[in-house]
Amino acid sequence: MKMIIDGKAVDASNEAVIEVINPANGKVIDTVPAATEADVANAVAKAKLGQKIWAKVPLHEKGDILLKFVALVDENKEKLARTLSDETGKPISEARGEIANIPIAFKGFIERAKHLYGEIIPNGQEKNQEHNVLLTIREPVGVVACVIPFNFPCDLFDQKVAPALLAGNAAIVKPSTDNPLTLCMLTELLVKAGVTNGAIQILTGKGSQVGNWLCQNPDVHAITFTGSTEVGLETYKNAANHLAHVALELGGNDAFIVWKDGDVDLAVEETIWGRMYNTGQVCCASKRFIVHNSLKDAFAQKLVERIKKIKLGDPADDSTQLGCLISEKAAIEVERQVELTVSQGGKIIHGGKRNGAFYEPTVITGVPKTADVSIDMEIFGPVVPVIGFDTLEEAVEIANSSKFGLCGCIFTADIKTAWQVAAQLECGGVVINGASFFRSFEMPFGGYKYSGIGTEGVMSTFDEVTLTKTIVLKNIL
Repeated sequence: MKMIIDGKAVDASNEAVIEVINPANGKVIDTVPAATEADVANAVAKAKLGQKIWAKVPLHEKGDILLKFVALVDENKEKLARTLSDETGKPISEARGEIANIPIAFKGFIERAKHLYGEIIPNGQEKNQEHNVLLTIREPVGVVACVIPFNFPCDLFDQKVAPALLAGNAAIVKPSTDNPLTLCMLTELLVKAGVTNGAIQILTGKGSQVGNWLCQNPDVHAITFTGSTEVGLETYKNAANHLAHVALELGGNDAFIVWKDGDVDLAVEETIWGRMYNTGQVCCASKRFIVHNSLKDAFAQKLVERIKKIKLGDPADDSTQLGCLISEKAAIEVERQVELTVSQGGKIIHGGKRNGAFYEPTVITGVPKTADVSIDMEIFGPVVPVIGFDTLEEAVEIANSSKFGLCGCIFTADIKTAWQVAAQLECGGVVINGASFFRSFEMPFGGYKYSGIGTEGVMSTFDEVTLTKTIVLKNIL
């Protein structure tokens, strides 16, 4: 598969390629270009030119073009889903669900874009302004780098590319090196739908090279990045050198609190949803299970019985419920983290074994609140560390001890308790009686602390990819 630069499918200028591997079987699916620094510079230059043309396309026409893209996605939905499953290792059922999200997201952003009206500040609102009228309009920020991780590439393509284009920007997509194929296909469909050449492009290659070249380019005016905190901080520094606008959605170590009156059966089902989905490779997945000491044994036992019913296997099989991790390297890292947690006092009561890129759903009990996983160690895999507590104050203290603050949740029968905990948790979103793995396209999604800057969603992304201009009608009255 090739990159898209200036509306054309192209190889790297030096013809170098990177193999894309199916993590479930180790087979090569395809190759993508390993972009050079010259390729990146060329793409940014073409984006600057294309953006000026695209910005002049009336919004209703932009909307029609993106609706044509949605129709093309529907025509190719099974091919897209199969590609996503093969290159990511997620079950085909989950891949189909992610492709099905594309029309939901794009239509939502189209509707919102058509209602982004300016505001009027009438004369006389403050002293000495009796004769002046002020009005505001939104304008595109320019060239937007959309840096997308491996875990939900299509969902995050939706969140970043749709609003960037609708606001009149040019979008340059930088996918993960592990699974860039589906996003190359989606970018090609946007070109086919009629997006101006240069206004939508995709660059493939190692993030440490291509991503840095892209984010360091002074003609990139905004960067929207989803990924690890470490890379996010480096991206922030690169952006600062040329004052690029930045939105960062970074790591998380979400707290899953079960109070003494919480529904254990519900908590178990929500754990399956909120921790096992995408084999636990979810930024806002619940990762620290802080369960009242009176319920922790029952919770752990019921969870193990429920996990035994999950079908693990080939992601391409329609009946598979849990696939593999994005790579064997990722699975080895989960294995290391589990071993560390055991050495720090935890006890594995289920799972704990790795086979290539596959890692068993794992439950660890007796995890002390001083263990790495109880604070800042984010395990990106299907692992449930159970941490006991006695008082609600202790639960909140454990939850807030992390440098991360993406999302959290509380299980309780008392709405007053739920509201009190939600108000005290230092994170960007709180789910009551549900796992923290919750993200509608409409809601603003983002974290506190080291979990990011800014928010994404139909409600808020346009604020990240537009500039506000004030026009003054001086002495008009």
